[in-house]
Amino acid sequence: MRTLLALGALAATLAAPGPVPLPARMADTGGGSQLITAVAADTAATTGTLTWWDRRGGRWVKAGSAPARFGAKGLAEGSRRRQGTNTTPTGLYDLPYAFGIEPAPAGTAYRYARVTDRSWWCQDNDARAYNRWVEGLPRDCRAAEAEHLVTYGTQYAYALVVGFNYERPVRGRGAGIFLHVNGRGATAGCVSVPKDAMRRILAWADPARRPHVAVGTRGGPTAITNY
Repeated sequence: MRTLLALGALAATLAAPGPVPLPARMADTGGGSQLITAVAADTAATTGTLTWWDRRGGRWVKAGSAPARFGAKGLAEGSRRRQGTNTTPTGLYDLPYAFGIEPAPAGTAYRYARVTDRSWWCQDNDARAYNRWVEGLPRDCRAAEAEHLVTYGTQYAYALVVGFNYERPVRGRGAGIFLHVNGRGATAGCVSVPKDAMRRILAWADPARRPHVAVGTRGGPTAITNY
């Protein structure tokens, strides 16, 4: 009898479903078969975990994970975020293209723009090129309101543009939000990971599979499962 009970308990254990992967609990994953999730404990956190996922056979499977850093002032709901607040916008975003100061890692399928001495990211609210890469700084984009990309040799060794406020930019909401390599500490609003993780992400990401990035917290109004 004891043997039968033990076998029954083993069968029940084997039949029990495993934990539901995070993407399967989210409201939206962007419709593709690749996803990056960046999760912080709460909106005051400056660190968390970034995970990249593949959808295979109807299930989401973890492809890799790394410690992540967020804005120096934590996270803020993307639709209400304000520029210059040093907060990382929460939400679900596409990944328009990759760029970097160093050559693209082997296996990179994304369009990859190499940074030159003339490469800037315009963040001037009065400029026509607001929240855009420009080669040569336009007259209406003040250098004080732009990032000279080549000067960020560590952070922009490799990066992916996050589609926050990108397609139809709202002035004052924020510009230049990327997934990039770690600097010395928290970011000015981007998400960052160790350099090796960034290499692995670029070698993994396939634009044909429509990857997105979701940024959020474990719970509350900005919970990643809400996006």
